[in-house]
Amino acid sequence: MIIIEKFFRRRRIIWAILIIMIALVFYFVKVANYYPRKVDLKHRPGFFGVTFSTKFCDELQLDWKETYIATLDELHVKQIRIPVYWDEIEVQEGVYDFSKYDYLIEEGGKRGAKIILSIGRRVPRWPECHNPDWVNHRDDVSVQVATLTTLRTIVNRYKNDSSIEYWQIENEPFLGSFGVCPSLDENFLKQEFDLVRSLDERKIIITGSGELGSWRRQAAIGDIFGSTLYRVVYNSTFGYMKYPFPPAYYRLKARMADLKPERLMVLELQAEPWVPQGKMIYQSKEEIDDTMSLDQFKANLQYSINLNFQRTYIWGVEWWYFQKKYGNPEYWQIASALFD
Repeated sequence: MIIIEKFFRRRRIIWAILIIMIALVFYFVKVANYYPRKVDLKHRPGFFGVTFSTKFCDELQLDWKETYIATLDELHVKQIRIPVYWDEIEVQEGVYDFSKYDYLIEEGGKRGAKIILSIGRRVPRWPECHNPDWVNHRDDVSVQVATLTTLRTIVNRYKNDSSIEYWQIENEPFLGSFGVCPSLDENFLKQEFDLVRSLDERKIIITGSGELGSWRRQAAIGDIFGSTLYRVVYNSTFGYMKYPFPPAYYRLKARMADLKPERLMVLELQAEPWVPQGKMIYQSKEEIDDTMSLDQFKANLQYSINLNFQRTYIWGVEWWYFQKKYGNPEYWQIASALFD
């Protein structure tokens, strides 16, 4: 009898511990806000830049030229990352149209902006891989040859432009769980880096998930590592989730990958809503506030300031302009103070 009582007592203790652990996990990923204690958005000059995507402008039904000029002239952004979409510049194999990117680079250069060109098959914005239709009917070797040919063409076109500050090759290439892309061929990725290094001496950025995985393999390939930095995400199983990581988590990952401060950037700071399904333009205010309320917007900016990597490129400038254009200028106003 005593043995049975001990068994059930021990079982109750185990269940109590499990319930407490589940409650703590629920609190840490669903309830806690993780806002920095002090949010003043004070930062050193040149700390912030943005990513600008013509395709995302199209998704938001914005005029991409109008949005880009507003980014330059109203926000006075001086650091811009521009994804070059392969399916826009080479719709037909061997026939290139760079008019859109010539415009972006020229207008940025006129205003003293420094540009990261993100190039390759996999570049920012869903579905991540933006290869032209004709590529889809080729075997792997043919696609690799075509990829290298396009990389060579892009770099040779823009390498003499002084507004190009860095190249970025592929976007989060090791994050195979995200995007509609083929499996990573790490040896081919190294070939891409070797090719660009043979054409130009600018430093090359490689990017990776800030929250998931190690940065060691990326650090061994790229000159600079660009991390993503997300605070609230959506998971189909758990719904909206909040990352509980303090800045020390990212610094520890950098030390473990032997990344010195001069080799570290945040290349994608979350500053637009996460969209579980559908399109961002159809989100209600309540859905926006789930991941990108004004308080969350400011908290994410401050978090990156506190992390203090070499530079931070903010994700979502097109959405801020969309909000401004349709009666909600607060995000744009907060951002404008960052770049003045």
